[in-house]
Amino acid sequence: MLILLPPSETKRPGGRRRPLDAASLALPSLTPQRDAVVDALVALSADEAEAARVLRLGETQLREIAVNAALREAPTMPAIDRYTGVLFDALDAASLPTVSRRWIGAHVRVHSAPFGPVGALDAIPAYRLGASASLPGLPSLKRLWADAVTAALAGEQPRFVLDLRSEAYVALGPVPEGVASVYVRVVSEGEGGAVRALNHFNKHAKGALVRRLAVERPRVSSRAGFLRWADAAGLRVRDGAAAGEIELFA
Repeated sequence: MLILLPPSETKRPGGRRRPLDAASLALPSLTPQRDAVVDALVALSADEAEAARVLRLGETQLREIAVNAALREAPTMPAIDRYTGVLFDALDAASLPTVSRRWIGAHVRVHSAPFGPVGALDAIPAYRLGASASLPGLPSLKRLWADAVTAALAGEQPRFVLDLRSEAYVALGPVPEGVASVYVRVVSEGEGGAVRALNHFNKHAKGALVRRLAVERPRVSSRAGFLRWADAAGLRVRDGAAAGEIELFA
């Protein structure tokens, strides 16, 4: 099973003094795209006003420009530790035993805007870039990433993909056709059985789900296998309204 996670806008600072090595990240075929985006971000950072406009930064966020300017030499840390926020706080990877972190390293990819999908234990620097940004001198991130990411994922030959990304990041690299996958929507049930999608609890439920998987480390290689595991784990899931989707009740 391969699990795809979205990134978070918020990141933990610092890390080891080991600079980014784009070629050492998971899916090395994406190195040209990674280098292009990092170069564009560093170049953009030379013009504070333009960087603030492109990245949609407010007055209190201007320090993020210096973060991008230092991408090539900044400290790095495992992606699963770099990101903070609701999903990653619920996952709380730092508190997991070593065997669970190794499982996450083998099974989880975090889909970032500047680096594409990276291994959960891949070392990355802090950065500021969202999926909808348009960088000067580059095509849209969707045009830059989508086909390349899909091809790279196909090259991994996963038997089954559990897609927990937001739709914005799905657009930057759809799961290859022919690969068994499910897209997870987190929902709640209200009065009269009405089902509605969640936002904050969507992220928390996804983080808690990945933590549960990392602790139990089930052998899941199909949609049916995931549904059987979820049922045995006491999770409430069902087929979604659209083909290829499942609903996870929070």
